[in-house]
Amino acid sequence: MKIAMIGTGYVGLVSGVCFSDFGHEVVCVDKNPAKIEMLERGEVPIYEPGLDALMERNVAAGRLSFTGDLSQAVEGADAIFIAVGTPTRRGDGHADLSYVFAAAEEIASCMTDYAVIVTKSTVPVGTNRKVEEIVRGANPDLVFDVASNPEFLREGAAIDDFMRPDRVVVGVSSERAKEVMGEVYRPLFLRDFPIVYTDLESAEMIKYAANAFLATKITFINEIAALCERVGADIKSVSKGMGLDGRIGNKFLHAGPGYGGSCFPKDTSALARIGQDHAVPQQIVEAVIKVNDEVKRRMVAKLQDLCGGTFNGRTIAVLGVTFKPNTDDMRDAPALTIVPALIGGGAKVRVVDPQGRREGEGLLPGVTWVEDPYTAAEDADLLVLLTEWNEFRALDLSRIASGMAAPKMADLRNIYSRHDVIEAGFTDYVAVGR
Repeated sequence: MKIAMIGTGYVGLVSGVCFSDFGHEVVCVDKNPAKIEMLERGEVPIYEPGLDALMERNVAAGRLSFTGDLSQAVEGADAIFIAVGTPTRRGDGHADLSYVFAAAEEIASCMTDYAVIVTKSTVPVGTNRKVEEIVRGANPDLVFDVASNPEFLREGAAIDDFMRPDRVVVGVSSERAKEVMGEVYRPLFLRDFPIVYTDLESAEMIKYAANAFLATKITFINEIAALCERVGADIKSVSKGMGLDGRIGNKFLHAGPGYGGSCFPKDTSALARIGQDHAVPQQIVEAVIKVNDEVKRRMVAKLQDLCGGTFNGRTIAVLGVTFKPNTDDMRDAPALTIVPALIGGGAKVRVVDPQGRREGEGLLPGVTWVEDPYTAAEDADLLVLLTEWNEFRALDLSRIASGMAAPKMADLRNIYSRHDVIEAGFTDYVAVGR
């Protein structure tokens, strides 16, 4: 099959490359000439483990190409995927659908033969019906179908998620569209991965409901962690005891500095707005958003206490600023709340992150970027472990402590034990929920 993928951001590029590895002919489209030139040179504009090698292999096989010409990509395509950004709209919390609708209009002007227009972007309920309306209005004689195919890719594990998914959700409104989408995902169907077919509206809602539920689990365990600190319980033991219950599960029950990233913040905000617009307030989701913001601020207070009540004049080493390991994504990362608070309080901040510098330099002005944790901690008054990169899981704690002016650690990912940290020479250690 021939697939056109509109948008070469995180979702579009990963999906396009993986579809080509299924054996489909895939043309990825982007309006940014510099990005297309970069991709044609074999350079990947995002960090995702394994993506560069997979892209190179499929380009070499002739199954994957890149272009800025939408008509070239659409010509002869069986499925045209819209994978453009849907950021939170400034001022009201709604998802900004302008890129989706613009893509729909351009598709309508280029299409001549039947194809399924598939929305891969995360969009509110009713968006796919609007896409159908836009295309039909722009090209009344065109024969086409619209499908909803939300993504469930974890940054840092996106290729595995695409190739071995928990499920694939496909919203369709015709048998013909279902047949086309069945061929698109045939390699997964043959390996018995679940393909869930539903109507357009249900597919749209599944994406928002799933992300909101996961965000709720994270926020719930962070609230329990705060209570554990007051009553003397250990959140790691509590999480383990909860997670062994098959009805609950152990995933997303790790206490920390709050959720961030490209999905949870904008999707919870959009779902809350959808509920308000339809007079069905999503009160749990609204509380999750509020509490998650409070969790980040609570981390700042925790660090301030370790610094004797003030950041002024302190040197603080921060390990990790991306919202999670194995990605360069800084969107809504806890670091974007915590690090500016340190700097605003008068601290000198040194940052170490294996992939975060490219985006972080523009988002965290005033920090000093350092290549390794030991250099960052030299003569520092506090070490903050903010993102759990593997490089930070087996540090020589004695070496770090001996080089610090005031050997104190804030382990906001609960990687180390208090016993090991204090035995290594640290004078103070604070974690989350312990």
